[in-house]
Amino acid sequence: MEGPGAVALAAWLAVASIAGAVLAVHDKGRARRGGRRIPEAALLLVALLGGWPGGLAAFLAVRHKTRKPAFLLPFLLCAVANGLAVAWLLGWRP
Repeated sequence: MEGPGAVALAAWLAVASIAGAVLAVHDKGRARRGGRRIPEAALLLVALLGGWPGGLAAFLAVRHKTRKPAFLLPFLLCAVANGLAVAWLLGWRP
């Protein structure tokens, strides 16, 4: 993939990553205040759609969900699946 498609993909991944970070920090704030939480399924969907780098950075920065294997394993699988999808879109073939 070259040209406008690659630029659009990069833009999508940047926006998704920012969204992942914002959601992670927002969920941590809600957790601290005892408020209504963002469902883990929503966090995982954003990760799968390309928001995992920002989500991961935010989770580490605010120490949120870093000790929860039941979330971290699916999050890691979403990151791997997204990485493979992006590689395929960019022309990688096994």
